[in-house]
Amino acid sequence: MQFEAKIEVSPRDGIANPEGSTIERSLPALGFEMTRNVRVGKLIRFEVEAESADAARSLVEDMCNRFLTNPVIEDAAVEVLET
Repeated sequence: MQFEAKIEVSPRDGIANPEGSTIERSLPALGFEMTRNVRVGKLIRFEVEAESADAARSLVEDMCNRFLTNPVIEDAAVEVLET
């Protein structure tokens, strides 16, 4: 079966996020004073073949832990959908 994997990677709380800080400091100059706590992460999307949704999720989570993310400083939210 084919599945689409979506992984939202974000810095853990307490980890510096320089890109988010730069955006947060710049937004008021553009008239967006109401914005706070800007965090920048990344979204990884791909297709994976597996026997079931549970197997696909397990495979994707293993990929995150071993290669796609740095579990020490990043959190990953995994979503797996059948295509």
